Amino acid sequence: MFKGKRWIRAVLCIFFLLAALIGAGMYLKKIYTIRNVYVEGNIHYSEDEIKAIVMNGFLGDNSLYLSLKYKNKGIEGIPFVDVVDVAVLSPDTIKIIVYEKTLTGCVRYMDTYVYFDRDGYVVESSSVKTVGVPEIMGLQFDHIVTGEKIPVENQEIFGRILSTTMLLQKYSLTPDKIYFNKSGETTVHFGSTKVALGNDAARLEDKLMLLPEILEKLEGKSGVLQMQTYDEDSGKYTFKPEG
Repeated sequence: MFKGKRWIRAVLCIFFLLAALIGAGMYLKKIYTIRNVYVEGNIHYSEDEIKAIVMNGFLGDNSLYLSLKYKNKGIEGIPFVDVVDVAVLSPDTIKIIVYEKTLTGCVRYMDTYVYFDRDGYVVESSSVKTVGVPEIMGLQFDHIVTGEKIPVENQEIFGRILSTTMLLQKYSLTPDKIYFNKSGETTVHFGSTKVALGNDAARLEDKLMLLPEILEKLEGKSGVLQMQTYDEDSGKYTFKPEG
């Protein structure tokens, strides 16, 4: 009889313990269910894509679980992204911070866009063209390996590409393509408008700072804006229509 009572008490203790654990679990799930998500730093991926990467799997919508899962470590192995960090702002709110890889430009190789950094090292490749990353034309190479430099004869070209793209960004200019020919001349493509900038690196910024206003006047027109010998003092330029 005594043993029977002890067995009943043990069963009741286990029952109440399980009930308490289930209740605590439901409480934590309710309190820490994510309702607000902020994403910053993303360019290549949309907010929804970043959320799907971070908040995947079992308890992917639970901030307590995510805080433990990503504590002292970010997410790696995502194309075009260095690291993704997750910060828990409150029980129902998280902030996802994306640190994307620095992409200076891309080249077309075997029907693929190959993206490279400021030094010419191949970062990633994709069948999709990333908005805001110009396609670089005129480079001559016979193969490409991810993680290695693009094997062009004149490695100094990457310094020119970097300085050109940085100046374009400075003046909020987003070209589709940039062409560098063997003579060192640069032509920048903005849709159907091409801008021939010549090869005078010293005067490149002087030309680019004036370009936004000029392009506004040429919007919708197809042709070549010849700025090789553009006269800043007179404000005159030559535009040759095409088609």
